[in-house]
Amino acid sequence: MSEPPDEPSGAPPEELSTVAPRLRDLRRRSGLTLEGAARRVGLSPAHLSRLETNRRQPSLPMLLALARTYGTTVSDLLGETAPERDPIVRADRTEPSEAGGWTYWTVGGAGRAMQALRVHVPQRAQGELVRVHPGEEWLYVLKGRLRLVLGEAVHVLDAGDAAHFDSLTPHRIAAASRGGTDLLFVHTLLQSGAAELCLGEDAPRRGV
Repeated sequence: MSEPPDEPSGAPPEELSTVAPRLRDLRRRSGLTLEGAARRVGLSPAHLSRLETNRRQPSLPMLLALARTYGTTVSDLLGETAPERDPIVRADRTEPSEAGGWTYWTVGGAGRAMQALRVHVPQRAQGELVRVHPGEEWLYVLKGRLRLVLGEAVHVLDAGDAAHFDSLTPHRIAAASRGGTDLLFVHTLLQSGAAELCLGEDAPRRGV
């Protein structure tokens, strides 16, 4: 299994500066070695070590994979605080974050079994990343067109279209319109010894 290229090195964005110690702490609390955690996420131990020591920046799909593996949320990885179990998420309290070219806003509550995000996917941003993991995903296109590859099938979704699928199906998401795509994205948070995320270009590319 190949892994994604490293994100550019250099000074990490401020919103990602707390990720490295959180990744190391969560891995240790989960009782996982560096090798064991890296295997579940589909990365090499060296790559995960670079993430944990703040020498590389994780992409949003990678943050999602790490959050699933450790049974937490991207918000928790980023050190964001939200009122526990507060059912209301006010628009003026959601701040955008960026990872791997994607911009996203957390629009769900903390401590839940699902995570809800509003995402902007720029054109040509991480269109080759293939993901495989336990759970379900649901997305709804708000603006633009989205290319969704599920296994061998290629789907183009317009604004107002939605998709709900088993995320053990290899899947790939990319914008299919100028200006990118805006969508709502919900996924389940499952921690499993069999959980693995396939990131890279190993999946079949027919029709892509």
